[in-house]
Parts: sequence; C-alpha cells; structure tokens
Amino acid sequence: MNKKLFVGGLPYSTTSEELRAAFEKAGTVTEASVITDRFTGRSKGFGFVEMETEEGAQAAIQMWNGKDFDGRTLAVDEARARQ
Repeated sequence: MNKKLFVGGLPYSTTSEELRAAFEKAGTVTEASVITDRFTGRSKGFGFVEMETEEGAQAAIQMWNGKDFDGRTLAVDEARARQ
C-alpha cells in the first residue's frame, strides 16, 4: 500500500522531478509533487511524495527528516488527511 509523505522546507527552486530523484534513493516513488501558488506558479516550499511501500516511506523519513537539501533543512513526516 502506498504511503504519502509531507516534505516541508524545500528550496523554492526545487522541481517535482528533483524531489522524486532525491526520494528514490530510499525506495520506489509512485508520485512526487512540489506545491505551487496557483497565481504566480512559484513553489510554496513544500510538497508530497508517495512511496510504494511502508518500508520505503520509513526509510525516506530516516534519510531526509532534519537533513540538508540544497541549503535548507527538510521536515519529512507522514502526511495527514485534510480536515
């Protein structure tokens, strides 16, 4: 079952493709997206990564949470449902 992760603290220049490539080091990524402002198209500095397995998701959290990514410290955790 796929596991969705929230990734905060992304550099504003990060693309969805770069995000996917970084998280593929921990396991198979089924989807990666950087959230952008709908009016300006500029990144909001966070995104979501969907990992194929629970093990891959946990590996990604351990690999990236609190770690430097292009000069910024990432916050990676399991995504929570919108309320």
